[in-house]
This record gives sequence, structure tokens and C-alpha cells, in this order.
Amino acid sequence: MPPLTTPDKPVLSTVHERDAEQEAPTQADRSVAGLSVGLGGPAGRFGRFGRSWWTPLRIALAVCTITFGLGVLQKAPCMDAGWDRQNWRPFKAMCYSDIGYLYQERGFAVGNKPFLDTGPYPVLEYPVLTGVFMQAAAELTWLVTGDPKQDLTDKQKRDTAGVFFVVNIALLFACALILVWLTLATARGVAKRRGAPRGQPLDALYVAAAPALAVTSTINWDLFAVALTAGAMWAWAKGKPVWFGILLGLGTAAKFYPFLLLGPLLILCLRSRRMDAWFQATLAGVISWAVVNAPIYLLAKDEWMSFWTFNDERKSDYGSIWYVLKLAEREVADVNTLSMVIFAGLCVSICILGLMAPQRPRFAQLAFLTIAAFMLVNKVYSPQYVLWLLPFVALARPRLRDWLIWQACEVFYWAMVWLHLAGFLAPGQSENPDKIYWFSVVVRLAGTMWLMMVVTRDILQPEKDPVRRGGLVDDPGGGVLVRA
Repeated sequence: MPPLTTPDKPVLSTVHERDAEQEAPTQADRSVAGLSVGLGGPAGRFGRFGRSWWTPLRIALAVCTITFGLGVLQKAPCMDAGWDRQNWRPFKAMCYSDIGYLYQERGFAVGNKPFLDTGPYPVLEYPVLTGVFMQAAAELTWLVTGDPKQDLTDKQKRDTAGVFFVVNIALLFACALILVWLTLATARGVAKRRGAPRGQPLDALYVAAAPALAVTSTINWDLFAVALTAGAMWAWAKGKPVWFGILLGLGTAAKFYPFLLLGPLLILCLRSRRMDAWFQATLAGVISWAVVNAPIYLLAKDEWMSFWTFNDERKSDYGSIWYVLKLAEREVADVNTLSMVIFAGLCVSICILGLMAPQRPRFAQLAFLTIAAFMLVNKVYSPQYVLWLLPFVALARPRLRDWLIWQACEVFYWAMVWLHLAGFLAPGQSENPDKIYWFSVVVRLAGTMWLMMVVTRDILQPEKDPVRRGGLVDDPGGGVLVRA
């Protein structure tokens, strides 16, 4: 008769692993438990969870569909008004999106290709892969609207811009579903080592149900880069440094910020003595970024440089603390240098935190702190930038209270920036400064700093980390660093 237990798999470890995998949200989060009153209350200690067609993935994707759909409905006034810069309805209805306007203003409406065809139109001030995404959406648009080279009136161009916007809605919705799926897979963890219980898949609901996802996902094309970055996080969790680097390079080719993840990863690999994985990831990232960018650089160097030139020459702009100082007539002379110095100081602090913490921080924690620090001091903060943080917040601090505080601050800023642009908050700009908008920027910064403080506390006091749950879980997204 075989033994009831085996030496390498004691019963206690099995119980811990099962409990860690089946812990209900009402058991893990007191805020969720409080909201369950009236709906049956929190799950009890003897609760059993049976199988259902509604798996965590299906729940998360369904919630994401509802959230994204509500966001599309919120953009309906803009679609009804048409994409005319002379119409101020987009700001008044808070439904503004760059997509329909840039289709006309960057030459897509007449069949121009980004970077290669410019003519009388401004050069596309976006990274190469975002330009490819826009071109793909334009090609799909032309299948519906016909040859864009024909002479079109301004009204006809606005009509085709509406089709372009609908095509982008479909593509960005696919990005949103992919983002939720990848976040769920990363939160769940993919390591198969014994004694390494997996994380909570329902943490992906912090992405799927985010109000910020609804109201900002179709403002611009950031969701594409966010999905690629989530793919990189998933690849690292799966223990694939090369695929992490490839996806990170592609994400950086669509938006600059994913490149910053190599910093926190370097700290963790140094601490775990796994520098081979970091070098593999970095090399793969550089190669994938170069492969995407090289053709445009060789064919149209000046146009390729437009993204970097635009960001270097850009003054302090909407959403940043530097813009508030400019409105308050306290403008910083060299905002580029000052913001970079402050960001460098924050990165040094994050490095010290990662190396000196009592337990190796989780990758998502340091990644969140790095991206959040960059967003605190950047000289512009467009409303859709909140999407950059969505998956990192879900992985680093999956707690309802903190998520609600942060989302409330972000949505408040999102509403105020449109009212600021519409001139509703300060009808006499010169005599009555728009201090409500100033306040909204401070509120947004405070919400981000709140999350940074609680994540820092979790790193310094690992027993408070909601993911590690008393040491049962190391790092669901740690990949090769798990138990290192």
C-alpha cells in the first residue's frame, strides 16, 4: 500500500497551497467583505467553492466588456457632433478623443502613410509602432470608405474620421481584453514549483472594472502600448526573459515608458544573483526595438526624430505640476532638467528600497513605483496616461480601498481637465485663475502618492503585502526570481 504522504510534499504544504488558491475576495479584503453585506456576507472559513461556467477569466472579460461599452457610450456626443475642431462640444461633454482629429490632421484622410508621406501635413509625433497601429486602422477604414486619394470635402473627411474612430474602438477593445487576460494570468502566477502557491486571478478586476478604463481608453492609442507591456510582465512571470525583452521592446516602440521597467528588474536580478536573465531581457528588448525602428530611421530619419524632438522641446503642459506653476506665474525655466533630476533622485530611492528591503520586493511593486515616479514629475500628464498604471496597481496593491481612492482622484482630474479646456471653471482667465483645475492636478498627484506610500510600506513590512498573504506566496509575477 503506498504511503499517504510523500517526503517532498507534506500535507501541510498541500493545505496551504489549496487555501491560497481558493481564498475568496471577501476573505482577503476587508473592504470587499464590507460591501458583501446584504449579498450573503463574506465567505465562511468552511466555505467550499464548486466549479462554474463563470471562471475568473470569463468574469473579468465580461466586466471589461461592460466597462469598455460604457466608455464608448460616453463618447457618443463627440461621434454625433463630428470631428470638427471648431466645435467645442467635445470639451463640454467631456468626450474628447484625439483619434478622429488626427486622422484628418496627419494626412490619413487623404491616404498618406505616417512618417513616409507628409506633404502639407505635420509629421506624426508618435513612436513608430503606434504609427503602424494607426496605419492599420486607416487601411481598415479605407476598405469601408473607399479610395482616400479622391478629392473629399471637409465634411466628407470628417465622416471618414468617424469610421476611423469606430475601427479604432474595435481594435482598442481587443487590446483591453488582452490586457485583462494578461493581467489575470500574471496575477494568478504561472510558476509550477512545489511550495509556491499561486495568486488571485480576480485581482484582474481592478483593471476590468476601472472607471478610468471606461473614460480614457479611446482618447488616444495608449492602450496598445499598455497591452504590450502587460504581455511583457506575463512573459517574465512565465520565466521567459527573452520574450519579456521582445514584448518590452515592442511596447517601447509604441510608447516610451515601458523601457523604464528594466530599472526595477535590474535591482531584483542583482539582489537575486540572476543577472543572466536581465542581460537576456535587455538584449532582446534592444533588438526588437531596433528592428521596428530601423526601417523608418533609414528611410525618413528626420520624420523618425520628430517624436524625440517634440518631447524634448515641449513645454510644461496639461496635468503636470509644472503646468500649474506656469498658470500661477511661477514657471520653472528649465523644466526638462529639473524633472529629470527629481526623477533620478526618486529612482535612486527606489533602488535603495529594493536592495535594503527585508525581503526581495515583488517585480510589480518596484515596477509600479518606477512608473508612478515618472508620472509624478513628467512635464505633461494626458488623462489617458492613467492606463499605464492600471495593470501595475492590480498586481502591486490589489486592495479595494486604495484602488477606489486612486480611481476617484484620477476621474476627478479627468473631469476637470475638460471643463478647464472648455473655459467653464474660470470664465475670465486673466482675472480669475482656474484654481479648481489646479486643485484637481494636486488631487491626482496625491492619489498616486498614496498608492506609492502603501506599496512602499508593503515592501518594508512584507507581512502587510496583500499578495504574499503571510508568506504563502513569494511573487506570482516573479518568474525566474521566484524562491531565488
